[in-house]
Amino acid sequence: MKGPNALRTVAVLVAALAAMLANAQAYPDRPVKIVVPFGAGGVADVSSRIIADELGERLGQRFVIENMPGAGGISAAETVLAAPPNGYTLGLVTNGTAITAALFNRLPFDPTVDFEMISTLGTFDLVFAVDAASPYQTLVDFVRAAKDSPGKLNIGTVNIGGTQNLGAELLKSAAGIDVQIVPFRNSPDIVIALLRDDVQMMVDFPAAVKGQIDDGRLRLLATSGPKRSPSMPNLATVAECGVEGYQVTSWNGMFAPRGTPSSIIALVNATLREVLALPDVKRRLLELGIEARPSSPEELTTLFKADVRKWDDVIAHAGIEKR
Repeated sequence: MKGPNALRTVAVLVAALAAMLANAQAYPDRPVKIVVPFGAGGVADVSSRIIADELGERLGQRFVIENMPGAGGISAAETVLAAPPNGYTLGLVTNGTAITAALFNRLPFDPTVDFEMISTLGTFDLVFAVDAASPYQTLVDFVRAAKDSPGKLNIGTVNIGGTQNLGAELLKSAAGIDVQIVPFRNSPDIVIALLRDDVQMMVDFPAAVKGQIDDGRLRLLATSGPKRSPSMPNLATVAECGVEGYQVTSWNGMFAPRGTPSSIIALVNATLREVLALPDVKRRLLELGIEARPSSPEELTTLFKADVRKWDDVIAHAGIEKR
């Protein structure tokens, strides 16, 4: 293409590039809100605040956490998606969001289309715990006992359809054991049931049982990740305990509404990489059981889609009714 038309095309492209760079340089010029689909004080909230503070330090504006707990994170996601796609309202996306996408027949949004993925923030595993006085010294012992006495052992979790509950369902199918998975309202209720021997094992996140592990009332048998956790290097994985192929890794990430300028996505992604590489941030997250781990937007999208497929299979196998 030659002549005036070519010159006009070049001029348009140069102007668009200049506008994109100007947007990136101007952003942010006011506080940024991060909507977290969990209540204050939990691991997701605390870790998000650690990261938000560091983002603010580097980008020169406050990053403010807004807690919006609710079933499946649906209301939190709707709030983010209803905001203008200008980078000033971001959201926390988690493996729980992927479970929601698998568990609900219909959502008011499509995360694979409507979420502009930015980066993962970190990964963390489930743990399998028993009463310190339990005869089960390892997960191998528990699985063997479950096979010797079908239907006799109970596993406590929270929330049917939650990561902990589905992690237990996956263990049940992958290990080929006949156990009863008993849901409770919250983690403290499971601990009480475990100490009363109403359930013989519980599946939860490390933070939920840290106090009882530290004071010697509970004992950990295994962790759910593909490799041993840096925060618990002496704890075997479920796969190491003989349940081949078992893996449950929880994760948190950040997203923006669809249509957010790519320059802003790139800026936040690059800044998150800086933040998550800070030794102090890595240490503080590890104390919460989280391994700091950034990603590209494309890697987060791939991870999300893979988790939707995985949990859809687990839900179907467990006979959990979709909503």
